[in-house]
Amino acid sequence: MNRLAHETSPYLLQHADNPVDWWPWSAEAFAEARRTNRPVLLSVGYSSCHWCHVMAHESFEDQATADYLNEHFVSVKVDREERPDVDAVYMEAVQAATGHGGWPMTVFLTPDAEPFYFGTYYPPAPRHGMPSFRQVLEGVQQAWTTRHDEVSEVAGKIVRDLAQREIVRQAAEAPGEQELAQALLGLTREYDPQRGGFGGAPKFPASMVLEFLLRHHARTGAEGALQMAVDTCERMARGGIYDQLGGGFARYSVDRDWIVPHFEKMLYDNALLCRVYAHLWRATGSDLARRVALETADFLVRELRTAEGGFASALDADSDDGTGRHVEGAYYVWTPAQLRDVLGDDAELAARYFGVTEEGTFEHGQSVLQLPQTEGLFDAEKIASVRRRLFDARARRPAPGRDDKIVAAWNGLAVAALAETGAYFGRPDLVEAALGAADLLVRVHLDEHARLARTSKDGRVGPNAGVLEDYGDVAEGFLALASVTGEGVWLDFAGLLLDQVLARFTDPETGALFDTASDAERLIRRPQDPTDNAAPSGWTAAAGALLGYAAHTGSETHRVAAERALGVVKTLGPRVPRFIGWGLAVAEALLDGPREVAVVGPGPDDERTAALHRTALLGAAPGAVVACGTPDGDEFPLLAGRTLIDGAPAAYVCRGFVCDLPVTDPEALRARLA
Repeated sequence: MNRLAHETSPYLLQHADNPVDWWPWSAEAFAEARRTNRPVLLSVGYSSCHWCHVMAHESFEDQATADYLNEHFVSVKVDREERPDVDAVYMEAVQAATGHGGWPMTVFLTPDAEPFYFGTYYPPAPRHGMPSFRQVLEGVQQAWTTRHDEVSEVAGKIVRDLAQREIVRQAAEAPGEQELAQALLGLTREYDPQRGGFGGAPKFPASMVLEFLLRHHARTGAEGALQMAVDTCERMARGGIYDQLGGGFARYSVDRDWIVPHFEKMLYDNALLCRVYAHLWRATGSDLARRVALETADFLVRELRTAEGGFASALDADSDDGTGRHVEGAYYVWTPAQLRDVLGDDAELAARYFGVTEEGTFEHGQSVLQLPQTEGLFDAEKIASVRRRLFDARARRPAPGRDDKIVAAWNGLAVAALAETGAYFGRPDLVEAALGAADLLVRVHLDEHARLARTSKDGRVGPNAGVLEDYGDVAEGFLALASVTGEGVWLDFAGLLLDQVLARFTDPETGALFDTASDAERLIRRPQDPTDNAAPSGWTAAAGALLGYAAHTGSETHRVAAERALGVVKTLGPRVPRFIGWGLAVAEALLDGPREVAVVGPGPDDERTAALHRTALLGAAPGAVVACGTPDGDEFPLLAGRTLIDGAPAAYVCRGFVCDLPVTDPEALRARLA
């Protein structure tokens, strides 16, 4: 009996009709394994994972394979986006055993959830030196029945080895100037000066590193840091990784030149990059950065916003190519003939502008749209017409599937990005979209004890508890919303979440942070990882939110917790800066203060107050917090005792327990924040 039909995860629901007798991750599944003395097949993936779909079609939809699984195994399916804790502990085991990891992740466990054999994708027939999935199943089953004691011994040893692996020891204090300079030097060595970005293929958009570079430049004036950010952002925006018609970024580029993407579009990438480009515009005034920030924000609202006001997790890489086959990139790529069908006489112009060739830049003579032309003049109105017609024609193609589940952490990132982008560019609709998502998080994900649920779908909360990144990223989103809207309730909600971080996720002895709460389900190891992956780690996200909340409220408890958590950045920043970029960005804020800006005025509709408020938001000082309200308001601690100056709205800037004289002119405020 397949038990996935009533799950909230779109990924699990994709497998609800498999002939495999799937269980969701549950105590009941392992009880069944103990009762029947069968090993557990743990299969972990996610909705927009291309090779997860391939293995599902080849193996899990195959009746003969399913029959074998049902006879000899208890099969458990996990959505890694719903259960990042389960994914993390077994991925650690996979990487330790094989030297690599990825999804789909295939792990065989004892009924006590101890792993003893590992892999990722297995083909239906032997291929390129890989055994077939059936061969693996038969080998595991034979070992389980004929060498049971040996299997149990191996599993026990693996669990003991994992338990003995310690997180890298953090320093006793936060990083200083020296460590951040070393981190910048390390990034310079890994930087690709010809193409932008860091490292080789596949090349990922390093949004957290870009935030660090922008903050480092803002604090120190280092032109090299700014140039790496500017060049990388331009190369990505001109490449195929960026959707030249609809806005938004794909997951990564398979090549070093940003031309051919892995076409899935993730909420977290686009939220983070929307914010990066908005911050780049704030630093440079770049028209390209402004366009990309707004187009990416519009993509989020147009294609990922759900009926409940939150933001869906992802769009698939694959879609119907018009023949009934699901093909990666089918929705996005073009041939010269397709351009002619849509554009007629303008097809040649479009081919030159977007780099569409007869040979193609992708597969089968198809091209990914990019902007390869750095020279030459194009008629802006004509190009706008071409883009609009191509976008409309593409919209008639079968669309990629959408993973509609709401992940708390990623919605927190979207709230921050949309709130700031809307404020910077005079787009109140984007701020409203941020408010809608924040409202959903409070109504559906937050319970009466201020505990977050990880996911929801269609307004129904999922069964899994929030992890550290949920608390850190949602608090970050609420803090940004408080600064933009002047509504102190969002500061209060952030405080409730961060109190949970202090009480349930923090080691009181060392200040280190755990990915799961102290009262969460016990796994074979309590996950604890400070390094960034596709999004900020829970550890550094929480550190940043703790620091911002402390700046708003003056709470020494929260500031000390942030400083202690940043000790790991002092250790790792100079060694692996690409993988702790958000921690470095938070450290920049700590070194700068962060600055606290209080704007007081007679009311929200006062134009002079609005001008000061917007100037405060556009200040590039790392991690600065902004409170805006009336002199007698009690929504923000920063407003206490602040008065108008000769009846005029005023801005107060404080830093490190020292406050400047208040100013009433936006230009004077801009100078204070430089």
